[in-house]
Amino acid sequence: MGSEDLEQVNMHEAKTHLSRLVERVEGGAEIVISRAGKPAAKLVPVEAPDLTRRKLGLWEGLGIELPSDEEMARLDKEIAEEFYGPEDEWPEDWKAK
Repeated sequence: MGSEDLEQVNMHEAKTHLSRLVERVEGGAEIVISRAGKPAAKLVPVEAPDLTRRKLGLWEGLGIELPSDEEMARLDKEIAEEFYGPEDEWPEDWKAK
């Protein structure tokens, strides 16, 4: 559907009657706003967001395992050493207590 097939309003009318135009768009209409007789913008309905709740545990049984706290601590240390060098060269206040 091209913009020539849609209802058109000029910029002044759109500014003056924006609330009414939005109400019509909420009802499913699409309206083209023209400037100097040329289409400049189109008001279209916004898709309603999906408000259904997500089901938890969708990855259960797929073989995905979270690392233990000890493994996370080791990985954190490895990453920190990649950025800051060996731990024995870090300032004292950076080291784990």
